[in-house]
Amino acid sequence: MAPTHLRGALNMMFQLATTLGIFTANMVNYGTQKLEPWGWRLSLGLAAIPATLMTVGGCLLPETPNSLIEMGSKERGRKVLERIRGTDKVDAEFEDMVDASELANSIKHPFRNILKKRNRPQLVMAICMPTFQILTGINSILFYAPVLFQSMGFGGNASLYSSAVTGAVLAGSTFISIAAVDRLGRRVLLISGGIQMIICQVIVAIILGVKFGDNQELSKGYSILVVIVICLFVLAFGWSWGPLGWTVPSEIFPLEIRSAGQSITVAVNLLFTFIIAQCFLAMLCHFKFGIFLFFASWITVMTIFVYFFLPETKGVPIEEIIFLWRKHWFWKKIIPEYPQVDDSHNV
Repeated sequence: MAPTHLRGALNMMFQLATTLGIFTANMVNYGTQKLEPWGWRLSLGLAAIPATLMTVGGCLLPETPNSLIEMGSKERGRKVLERIRGTDKVDAEFEDMVDASELANSIKHPFRNILKKRNRPQLVMAICMPTFQILTGINSILFYAPVLFQSMGFGGNASLYSSAVTGAVLAGSTFISIAAVDRLGRRVLLISGGIQMIICQVIVAIILGVKFGDNQELSKGYSILVVIVICLFVLAFGWSWGPLGWTVPSEIFPLEIRSAGQSITVAVNLLFTFIIAQCFLAMLCHFKFGIFLFFASWITVMTIFVYFFLPETKGVPIEEIIFLWRKHWFWKKIIPEYPQVDDSHNV
């Protein structure tokens, strides 16, 4: 539904809502942990509030122009489009939507279609972007921040407080991305954020490796420094891979494979979230400070990947994204110049 020149910023409202939810959850946990012995019940029970809001909001949410057109309600789709654009001069955009819908409806098997050679760049991004987003290590830090801070000498209350601080930083940093994404572009934010995250991970690894041995606690000064560097890491993630890990996949799929592509993106994200969550504590025990170098190595890989393989999508209508792949130095060697070439030779 977003207009092209605001698509990136509006897409990132998803990440903003997520980070605000994480921050709110941290603050609820911090506030209820003193209410013994029933505080944890209150903390869990309060989750019913956002669940209720989502249910009511879902009932009130209108259909998008694309979905209405795809279901055959072209007139309703045009009226919704005119309402959200604030003008009745939407002929060109409406025709693009109708054309894309007709093509999408001609595709009977989107999951089979996404495997074709002409959709190879989108498939690679649908897998790599969510995988890389999790391999930054952000979920591990957010999930186990209390464990990390306790192991570095903070008390239980300080651990929850530190988690709340990282949640606040993550939410605040999303505003930076919203303000910059449609001005600077996706690649600049991903690469700059990646470089900052690498530096932060290496600094934390060095501090813990040199100053934090077996059965030792960090001094207060070094503990504060570690928290600051972790916050800088979270800040970098919040303006780069956090929101853009969702934004980029959401805008690269043509309509005929968008449902399949978005499904793959979400499934891969949840799969790697589960894997890292299950493995992190064991990896922390075995790798110790090396866990941060492990994630720094992956961030290096993903930053190089973005530099060489991800074209800039800023200001490009979704219906025209296909031309970016055909002009890209690498992907143009893989996808056919004309779609019918691929249709006659299934890959």
